[in-house]
Amino acid sequence: MSEQTGEKTEQPTQRRLEEAIKKGQTPRSAEVQTVFVLFGGVAGLTLCGRETWHLFVNTEVQTFTHLYDTTVSTNSLQGYAVQATLVIFKCAGPFVLLSMLAGLLAGAIQNRFQTASEVLTPDWNRVNPVEGFKRFFSSQSLVPTLLGAAKFAVVILLTFSEIRAIVLRVSMALLVVAIVDYGYQFWKVGRDLMMTRDELKEEAKSSEANQQVKKARHRRRRTTKAKQLAEVARADVVVTNPTHIAIALRYDRKTMKAPKVIAKGIRLNAQQIREIAVKHQVPILENKPLARMLFKHAKVGGEVPAQLYAAVAEVLAWVYRINRYRYFSERNQT
Repeated sequence: MSEQTGEKTEQPTQRRLEEAIKKGQTPRSAEVQTVFVLFGGVAGLTLCGRETWHLFVNTEVQTFTHLYDTTVSTNSLQGYAVQATLVIFKCAGPFVLLSMLAGLLAGAIQNRFQTASEVLTPDWNRVNPVEGFKRFFSSQSLVPTLLGAAKFAVVILLTFSEIRAIVLRVSMALLVVAIVDYGYQFWKVGRDLMMTRDELKEEAKSSEANQQVKKARHRRRRTTKAKQLAEVARADVVVTNPTHIAIALRYDRKTMKAPKVIAKGIRLNAQQIREIAVKHQVPILENKPLARMLFKHAKVGGEVPAQLYAAVAEVLAWVYRINRYRYFSERNQT
């Protein structure tokens, strides 16, 4: 009955779980985020609350004490704005930083420290800092902001110890709720990722097809590599880097318009090319710039790039001079 209706009765495979993580489909509870942020705020209040309060009070006292002799000008207003900004950062910075780190830690723990690559694309239309700063520093919001800051200071002064105790108790209560909620989210995501038997069979077929494609590619690479190495014995010269790169060149005036690259390789392949060249008495020439340029711009089975004709011609001329008899006899046989 379950097969006919397509009911999800099978456990999700590892591939389906990995795809779900990329899409951000993981157990995530907003309550866990709230608990961590609250604990971050409590930690900031415990560590920096007293120093922040003293800084805030001293700043207010100094400001209102010297208010009568405060000069007002363009330069002085800029200085006051900078000082006020620094004070705000010093007062709010520890709480904001600890709360932010706690929120990030909560998200990382719930995501098992893995990122959802498909949902991290930036969208700048969601953020407009210019308009936000205009609203924050407008003249219409200045008086309400000062009144709100004064009321906040009075409330904190009268209920500092009580607030810390209440926040701690609420955080502990929400921790229990968060554990229950995260367990539910974990079960819910696991249920949503369940697969039907048809989906399980389809994924098995897809995985098997991918394995066959990989094996076919591997066989083609091995066949191509074997053909290249077999051609090294017919090369006129092998240009090296000297150990990391090896390029095998061949030129036949009767059948080729320009010298051709018949094999090339790096590291282990380069070592195999050199060993075959030594075995078949193919000259090996160390020329780092030429080897690099040939490896970068020339293709196996293709002609040497036109800008390298002169350099390759010098190499071939040197080869023909040092082993004239071998190449003369080969040309006569062909």
